[in-house]
Amino acid sequence: MVSQNKKNFKGVHMVRFLIMTIGTTHSGKTTFAKILEKRLINSIVIDQDVQGEFLEKHYPSLLPEKGLKILKFALRKTDNHIILCNSNRQKQPRLNLIEKFKKEGFQTLIVNFNLPLEILKDRIINSHRDTTILRNVSNYNEVLEIQLKQTKNEGFNPPNEDEVNHLFSICNENDVQKVIEKIIKLI
Repeated sequence: MVSQNKKNFKGVHMVRFLIMTIGTTHSGKTTFAKILEKRLINSIVIDQDVQGEFLEKHYPSLLPEKGLKILKFALRKTDNHIILCNSNRQKQPRLNLIEKFKKEGFQTLIVNFNLPLEILKDRIINSHRDTTILRNVSNYNEVLEIQLKQTKNEGFNPPNEDEVNHLFSICNENDVQKVIEKIIKLI
């Protein structure tokens, strides 16, 4: 069994956290992750959209047919807290990823974004986000429609407390700062 504690470069024991965001497109996962990274010492954001954009621009031949799960697996060996910023909506792949990090001694935490549909649609309308990373659709409204259809047809199960050590939900924009403060206090 791997110890939950790991010594940092000064020899002090530290608990590493995997902080996983879950939510649909434009729910605020990236904004949340960037704010948390600034506030949380010794943390790094792994953003699937940034990975995809980098690969698309510099190494298009390396793009897998499905998914962009390259970097997040390699970073299990770091001393940093990891903030995984991508949708993570499918339960079994999410559980598999969480288990891999738990085996490396990480405490696990999920932040589930569950904003009202009207807010998401408004954000998409007013978005200036680059669409070059989209491979099978032409805009983020189509991404949202696909995600909503998957939720309905596949019986999407939101994350529950049995999956991780800590679970937080963001249901409105006012929850963001409250959840960040709770995470900072916890860690």
